[in-house]
Amino acid sequence: MIDEKQAQQNQYKSLVNMAAFLATATALVLLGLKLYAWFVTDASSMLASATDSLLDLFASLMNVVILRFALAPPDSEHKFGHGKAESLAGLVQSAFVLGSALLLMINGIDRIITPKQIVHTEVGMIISVVAIVLTSFLVLVQRYVIKRTGSVAISADALHYQSDLLLNFGVLLALFLSQGYWLRADGVFTVLVGVYLLVGALKIVWLSVKHLMDHELDEDDITTIKTIVEKHRQAKGLHDLRTRQSGNIRFIQFHLELDDQLSLLEAHTIGESIEKEIETLLSPCEVFIHHDPVSVTRG
Repeated sequence: MIDEKQAQQNQYKSLVNMAAFLATATALVLLGLKLYAWFVTDASSMLASATDSLLDLFASLMNVVILRFALAPPDSEHKFGHGKAESLAGLVQSAFVLGSALLLMINGIDRIITPKQIVHTEVGMIISVVAIVLTSFLVLVQRYVIKRTGSVAISADALHYQSDLLLNFGVLLALFLSQGYWLRADGVFTVLVGVYLLVGALKIVWLSVKHLMDHELDEDDITTIKTIVEKHRQAKGLHDLRTRQSGNIRFIQFHLELDDQLSLLEAHTIGESIEKEIETLLSPCEVFIHHDPVSVTRG
């Protein structure tokens, strides 16, 4: 069981690190391309896109640094591990996203009020298509990693790049419409993406705060734990169930009610059986069971 847990943790570490480094590299390439396009076109939407990529780069770099700490094994001063650093990474990234959203909305409103003719639109459009292709590949990788790990930090990072897809499509359309069809399109699409970023950032803040405040596991997980105990023929019930999550690891503890006449060895065997079943269904997790005689709990 220990080897299996270690293998799961190693896989988690490998996947989130890969996603974090790939995001950083992608953000760096996109930033360079978009800055060049902004210098050539002087488009507000392209400046907003470059600004967003700059914030993405800072956020992804922050992710790489914080994840190195969050994925470190437990030590004498952090016996439950360092998983909560991942939720801190989510909060930090949300701050970047919120800043990005405000900048985009300010730039967009300015261009709506004072629209300008965009030059060399073909350069901006080509770079926007390249950005869409690169970002789409990154988002697919991130979704795979999130599905396998449930990482809060990678979820926050993925939010940036999912919004980048909308932003790049918006820039592409805005550049097209700004060629004499609708000059204010440049600003309108910038504001719309800013609003999307704002909403997404608030969702990540909520998720990160839940983990930092030791919020209980979701109702499905709680039901799974209770069902496992209740269906065991020698278990009489459970009480004082407490759960929380730190990084990707769930922590579960409860008092298991058993018949008074059981020996210590029998009680231990029953508890171990229940523990293994919970770990199989809710892995990776740590399960702590306290054995209580049923007469004490119901007396």
